[in-house]
Amino acid sequence: MGSKERISRLKEETRGNILRAAFDIVKEEGWTGLSMRKIADRIEYTAPIIYEYFTNKEAILNELTRIGFQDLDRVLEEAQNAHMAPEKQLEAMWMAYWEFGLHNKEIYQIMFGVEMTCCIGIVPESQLPSKRFCPIISQLLSENNNDYEICRQKYFSFFSVIHGLLSINLVGEGLTPEMNKQILKDAIVGIMKTL
Repeated sequence: MGSKERISRLKEETRGNILRAAFDIVKEEGWTGLSMRKIADRIEYTAPIIYEYFTNKEAILNELTRIGFQDLDRVLEEAQNAHMAPEKQLEAMWMAYWEFGLHNKEIYQIMFGVEMTCCIGIVPESQLPSKRFCPIISQLLSENNNDYEICRQKYFSFFSVIHGLLSINLVGEGLTPEMNKQILKDAIVGIMKTL
């Protein structure tokens, strides 16, 4: 391996270590506990080295948001590919979305601004969920109702209910798992009836 490749690999490893350290700190102390100094201490580097990779804490948050949306997109794609019928795809994808949010609390919080400022409009990857859902919703819409704005309206109807329920569960005690699943199914089936 040449020195250029080794240097490139080391830089990528350091960048990954910074992001992992940031996420570990967030899991332990919450988003308000994150600082460039703490990241540097965690990976045993000086703070100026961290600034060589990320200009500030917001740049790290943006990168974690970007990664979160990419991870969510992979989860949605798997759920979509597990079914052939658009109705089943849509239900499976929203249930996968729910599970992703519930089991990736810290990332979901930064992605969507649950109890904090979000980066949703800053990273282009924030559009991945709607790009994944809208073609399926479009397939289910009647011919008279199949335009872009109606598709987006239906997407946001689903999103509003599921995101709202997730937010309740992430910031408070939430509901029982059984009640959450029933509310989700009721909402998904109810909204699908309007398509």
